Amino acid sequence: MPHQIELRRFGTTPQSRFSRRESAAQLLRLCLRAGVRAAVIGLLLNVVSARSALAYDAEDPANCNGAEWSEKLDLTVSKVTARPRINFIKSPYDDFTAAACPAATKACRKKSYLVTDDLVLVGRTRGDFTCVSYQSPLAKNHVSANGWLPSAALVPVAPLPSPKPSDWIGTWCNPGCSIEIKPGDAGRLQIEAFRVLPSPRDFHNGGFKAQVAPESDAIALADDGGYGEECRVRMQRIGAWLLVVDNSGCGGAGSFAGIYRRKK
Repeated sequence: MPHQIELRRFGTTPQSRFSRRESAAQLLRLCLRAGVRAAVIGLLLNVVSARSALAYDAEDPANCNGAEWSEKLDLTVSKVTARPRINFIKSPYDDFTAAACPAATKACRKKSYLVTDDLVLVGRTRGDFTCVSYQSPLAKNHVSANGWLPSAALVPVAPLPSPKPSDWIGTWCNPGCSIEIKPGDAGRLQIEAFRVLPSPRDFHNGGFKAQVAPESDAIALADDGGYGEECRVRMQRIGAWLLVVDNSGCGGAGSFAGIYRRKK
C-alpha cells in the first residue's frame, strides 16, 4: 500500500509518529517554562536596575557626592572632634541595603573613618549629618573620600583673618598638585599651579596662573592662561594650611580643590 510504503521509506510507524508528537508537546512545554523563567528573570533584572537607578540618582539628596562647588566658591573647613575616630555613614548608592541611610544605625556605618583633628571640606547637611570631602595633604599619593559624617563630630575652622603677603608666599603641595605663590608686580602675588592626576589608562593634567592682589582674607582669581574665566579659583589660609577651591574648569578631569601644606 502506498501509505505503508511511504511509512517504511521514512522509517515511521503510527507508534513512532505518536511518540514524536508527545516529544514535541514536551518540547513545547519546556520552551514555555523557559519563557516564563526568562520573563521572571527579566522582571527581576528590571527591578534591580530600577533600584540601581534610584540609588545612583545624582539628584537624590540622600546621596553624598562630596562638598559641592558653588558660584561663590565659599566652601568651608571643619575639624573632626570625635575621639579617637568617627566612621563615615553610607549613602543609598553605597549598596542596596542602604536605602534608609544616612542614619545613626549599624547598617549605615562604613568601615572607613577619620580621626581626631582631620580636616574636611564641608558641604550640605541632611538631618544630623554633614556631607564632606576629605583629602590628606600629607599623603604621598592621592588619598580622598566623600561621605556623610555626624554633624556633632565636626567643628568649623575659621580662616586666618588678615593674612600678610608672607602668609601666602611659598610652594604649597597636595598629592598630584603644586601651587607656587611668589611676590608679583605692584604689591600683587604671582601664582602658578599645575596638576597631574593618574587614571587607569592615562593621566589628567591642568593648571592656572595669575597675578592678583589678595582680598581681606582670601585670594580670588581667574586664569590668565588658556582657560581664562572658565577656570576660577579661591584660596584661604586655614591654620597652617592653604584651602583651595575651584570650579573644576582648570583643565582635564578633576579639581585643584583641597587642603595644601607649605613645602619647607
